[in-house]
Amino acid sequence: MNRFLKLAIVGLVASCGGGGNYKAPRNLENACMLAAERPAYMRAMQQTERRWGIPIHVQMATIHQESKFIGDARTPHRYALGIIPVGRQSSAFGYSQALDGTWDEYRKKTGNRGARRDNIRDATDFMGWYMNDSTRILGISKLDAASQYLAYHEGRSGFNRGSHRAKPWLMTVASKVNARSELYRMQLATCGR
Repeated sequence: MNRFLKLAIVGLVASCGGGGNYKAPRNLENACMLAAERPAYMRAMQQTERRWGIPIHVQMATIHQESKFIGDARTPHRYALGIIPVGRQSSAFGYSQALDGTWDEYRKKTGNRGARRDNIRDATDFMGWYMNDSTRILGISKLDAASQYLAYHEGRSGFNRGSHRAKPWLMTVASKVNARSELYRMQLATCGR
């Protein structure tokens, strides 16, 4: 085989399987269509539900809010003087938008040291671990998507202090997460997840 043909084959193979599929699914409004398009997402969320008890519809609504199911999602850049990039708004990354420190705590406490935020299975497991602890520590129901989201967004100590109450925009977001969770719950009941 000549050198050019070998390089072309290597390039073709690399483009087929190398990185992850980080693009959002086509239809984020329908849980059944999302599950059909990305069965690996559904398997990951089912595994998280079995392990941590966090319902699939709560996971889906939170991931929708955090990353729109984009695996390599990042927060926007911050700019000095409106034009000079000075870094991102936070270290949040991946499907779950987990911060560096919280992700490191998850990996240490669960022993999942190789976990990656751009891996749907790891991201949903992280979310289940975090929300399960929010239930254990704060008494938030695993079915309460709005309160779980607020504790997820503000951190457990922020939620406990009530920091979310001073942020009307965040309360609106949590209400939307709750509504989406309920929509997904009803849809999942009809598609035989």
